[in-house]
Amino acid sequence: MSDASVICSNLSFSWPDDTPVFDGLSFTVGIGRTGLVAPNGSGKSTLLKLIAGELRPTAGSVTVGGTLGYLPQSLPLTGDLSVAEVLGVDAVIRALDAVESGDVGEEHFAVIGDDWDIEERTRAQLDRLGLEDVSLDRGIGTLSGGQVVSLGLAAQLLKGPDVLLLDEPTNNLDSDARRRLHETIEAWNGTLLLVSHDRALLDRMDRIAELGPSELRLYGGNFTAYEEAVRAEREVAEKNVRNAEQELKREKRELQQARERAERRASKAARNLKSAGLPRIFAGNMKRGAQESAGRAGQTHAARVGDAKARLDEAGRAVRDEQRITLDLPDTDVPAGRTVLLGERLQVRYGDREQFPGRGVDLTIRGPERIALTGPNGAGKSTLLRLINGDLPLDGGEIRRADGRIAYLSQRLDLLDLDRTVAENFAAFAPHRAEAERMNLLARFLFRGDRAHLPVGVLSGGERLRATLACVLCAEPAPQLLLLDEPTNNLDLVSADQLESALGSYRGAFVVVSHDERFLERIGVDRWLRLADGELVETGAPQT
Repeated sequence: MSDASVICSNLSFSWPDDTPVFDGLSFTVGIGRTGLVAPNGSGKSTLLKLIAGELRPTAGSVTVGGTLGYLPQSLPLTGDLSVAEVLGVDAVIRALDAVESGDVGEEHFAVIGDDWDIEERTRAQLDRLGLEDVSLDRGIGTLSGGQVVSLGLAAQLLKGPDVLLLDEPTNNLDSDARRRLHETIEAWNGTLLLVSHDRALLDRMDRIAELGPSELRLYGGNFTAYEEAVRAEREVAEKNVRNAEQELKREKRELQQARERAERRASKAARNLKSAGLPRIFAGNMKRGAQESAGRAGQTHAARVGDAKARLDEAGRAVRDEQRITLDLPDTDVPAGRTVLLGERLQVRYGDREQFPGRGVDLTIRGPERIALTGPNGAGKSTLLRLINGDLPLDGGEIRRADGRIAYLSQRLDLLDLDRTVAENFAAFAPHRAEAERMNLLARFLFRGDRAHLPVGVLSGGERLRATLACVLCAEPAPQLLLLDEPTNNLDLVSADQLESALGSYRGAFVVVSHDERFLERIGVDRWLRLADGELVETGAPQT
């Protein structure tokens, strides 16, 4: 365990189209908990894939000391797999069953090896992560998004890794599952490298690593300490910019004053020479000498102006750019009191199982309500959103929707065509807007210049969310009801702030499923609903 580490040496990586991600990146991460932060699109997930061996570097090397466990952001799991298959214990369990049934074939003992207690160890790991009710033969297609994440983490922990890579491990987790994850992280004694936007989780780190194209800067302490250090750096950088601006103004002023003095001296000298009646050749030499002296003085001041500009540019580069979305969306207005949706006794079945046992659930949405839909993983929150949107047929009850478009942003962000550019997708959603207006709106969602012409498939999670929001909020007709399913998944903290800004401009009704309490507090939720045990109840307060 003492050798558990990740070492990257002169690591470079570019995509097949030669778009660079890293150039000469070198760092070492040893034992302890390290939180990896950077804006979306900076390559955090790409770096984890390089360390895990899923991608090959263009140049340089990656060395991992010890056994590696890796939980990716998007789990490649299908509904055909059982829980035991996902955990990688299905073959051992089948061999154990065969032996217990009296089959003592040598091949069974070879499969079992030393794992005679595999079921007990597996069951204990699932229980620790809140999956007490999940049997090993259950199909993962019946699990919620949060349960799948917890299952993926259990699969990695069962390997007994020395080095653990986690990419957004709190995605879709309810409050209980997050608490269990936090306890697991706090008990970890190997090398952990974690990508997350969860402040509570990042505050459990021993250090924060800030990722750049050619540098990884380590800050001792948790995320709160990192924020304080960054704030201090920003204050110094902004002060340096102000000082550099003042210096540049002073040097420009002195250059102008030097030019004016030189012109006055030259003019005075010319008058004196003329009145003195000196020979023409002597007068010409004196005039050239004065001009050369003035020129040298001017060059000195011009050089000082150039140096001042360079210092200003350098100071400006040290200031962190945190861009915000700025919008006005009057077309999304919904009058107060208008019934947007009325659902009674809503029911959906999966085989013989009712998602909402009993009489189903009732839901009424009026006016520009901002509704937070909370509850434990597996309670049916995503199912309810799909019923509201009409993606799932009702097996019982009735839904009446007002005129006006409903827009649904699923956890998968699969609304856009991945092969088309951001601008092309936007044009499909708002075909009657002039191109100049569309480009101006995309710029407000921070897609400026070439960024608007990138295929959606190459965007980071935060960029794809911004592109989807642009298409949804500025579509024709504008949405009157917005359904958001875990919208802060995969977002860095700056992108989460940008999402909050965009929702602040939206004037319609929305229902948002999220376990991110800070996010829910900041988007102005005015109605809290909790779905649990098949019942939808008003809580009047946050309960995730």
